[in-house]
Amino acid sequence: MENIPLTVVGIALVAALASVLAVRLILRRRVERLTLWLRDARAGQKSEAPRLPNRGLLAPLVHEAETLANDLVRAHETAEQEARLRQLGDSLWTAKRLAEHVRVKLAKRPLVVVSNREPYRHSRRGGRVECDMPASGLVTGLEPLLRACGGAWIAHGDGDADFSVADALGRLRVPIDNPMYTLRRLRLDPAEVKGYYEGFSNEGLWPLCHIAHTRPIFRATDWASYRQVNEKFAAAVLEEIEGTEEPCVLVQDYHFTLLPRLIKEKRPDARIALFWHIPWPNQEAFGICPWQEDLVKGLLGADVIGFHTQFHCNNFLDTVDRCLESHIDRAGYVVKHDGHATVVKPFPISVDFPEKSKEDPAAEVRAAREQITREIGVKVEFIAVGVDRLDYTKGILERFRGIERFLDKNPGYCGRFTFIQIGAPSRTGLTAYRDFTAEVEAEAARINGHFKNGGVPPIVLRMKHHSHEEILPYYRAADACMVTSLHDGMNLVAKEFVAAREDEGGALILSRFTGASWELRDALIVNPYDVDAIADALLAALEMDPDERALRMVRLRSTVRENNVYRWSADLIDELAAVRLPAPWASRA
Repeated sequence: MENIPLTVVGIALVAALASVLAVRLILRRRVERLTLWLRDARAGQKSEAPRLPNRGLLAPLVHEAETLANDLVRAHETAEQEARLRQLGDSLWTAKRLAEHVRVKLAKRPLVVVSNREPYRHSRRGGRVECDMPASGLVTGLEPLLRACGGAWIAHGDGDADFSVADALGRLRVPIDNPMYTLRRLRLDPAEVKGYYEGFSNEGLWPLCHIAHTRPIFRATDWASYRQVNEKFAAAVLEEIEGTEEPCVLVQDYHFTLLPRLIKEKRPDARIALFWHIPWPNQEAFGICPWQEDLVKGLLGADVIGFHTQFHCNNFLDTVDRCLESHIDRAGYVVKHDGHATVVKPFPISVDFPEKSKEDPAAEVRAAREQITREIGVKVEFIAVGVDRLDYTKGILERFRGIERFLDKNPGYCGRFTFIQIGAPSRTGLTAYRDFTAEVEAEAARINGHFKNGGVPPIVLRMKHHSHEEILPYYRAADACMVTSLHDGMNLVAKEFVAAREDEGGALILSRFTGASWELRDALIVNPYDVDAIADALLAALEMDPDERALRMVRLRSTVRENNVYRWSADLIDELAAVRLPAPWASRA
């Protein structure tokens, strides 16, 4: 050291100091860039990541900072999304809002929907294959879910050209003009349709659940076919969810009571919900079914079971309590059976509430009345309407007799009043339905004959399928809509009529035995078995003070608007996403 000139030492010290200062400056700049990036991330702002070393002393810090920044941005995006949804809390649920909601709740997991009815049907008409969407509240409510999150819809392909446009497994992408999800059609042979659908489902479960004084028919052959078709659908579901972690499955209605357990046994990590669209009767009535235990066990394979009303939920729990060894939490509405928990809740289905029309509502009503009177060939002062499938549960005959009683008690309305019954043919392969259609026609003819001196038929039958667009003018033209079901899960006709009345006119006469009557309290609620009550309600509807009529319709429309079909779908998805799977399938979402 003594031999080293002081100038060299000085130069070395200066160089070392300069190096330290340079390193410090470089580190400071990099830390500043890293700090600014993290600050942007904390604010939810996406900015380009700074170029930082991925080797050496700072590498671990840089890696952790990058991970933290990305997590902060994702968390902020999620919070913003949830804030947008909260901000929309009091606004109308729409297909677009539902799509955003589903993406958040399902965390990009695909959904599998199972129903007997398909959302698109291909048919041959005039040498061409045409595609149409069946009119269905179920389709309206569920299709936006699959458009939002993708996945598959599995259904019975009953169109005569369905399989000519699908692949070997019955799959095709839909909608045709903008494919977003897969429709998988299952082919059922005539014997399966007769046993599973016409037999067990509609001659057995349908009258059993509706308590409409039509004796249910249970055949062992139909039960075997029902089980076979449920197994066929289960196999298709399992194929569609193969390779998907924690798949979500939404099963629809009484056609598939066995399906939840069949899926759960093979895929315990699947989240499964089943929605029951028809009433659930009291436990004594359901006990008529020889296979009630099999049906209830099948349903309890679901994580969530939905009904239209709390009353139906209570009946289901009573049935479970009677026929199975299980633990029922009556406060939380949870059934624990065979080591599995099932939540039972009401989800009242609804309709799509239309956006406000640009046309004058009063002018639309006038145009609708002119159109309807031209179509029926009769000019009258007062019009009432009924829209139903030709089904013995809908109270059509009781409605006709109520109209007859109304005219007997109020003869001044003869020649001034007409009731239009739109009746869509239904299940024409079943004797009970063919006989019922003939009875409807005969009763209408009898009543019209009774009042033939009035010059105007009291009842006009329109016995064919009508699209929603074709029915809309009838809703708008009517002074009253009559919904007199003897027993119904919901009855969407009541809500469709309310949604159509932008003019805030018209009155709704509604059976107390519909699910809709629990919500639409401003309707004129009647017992459909009481002919005089129907007659008096019809008189009240036609002579109601205009201010009272408008006030009732405003409140009815508010209820339907706030609780539309998209909200129904969102509530179902909320419950499905909240399911806690047992270890080792506990959700990581």
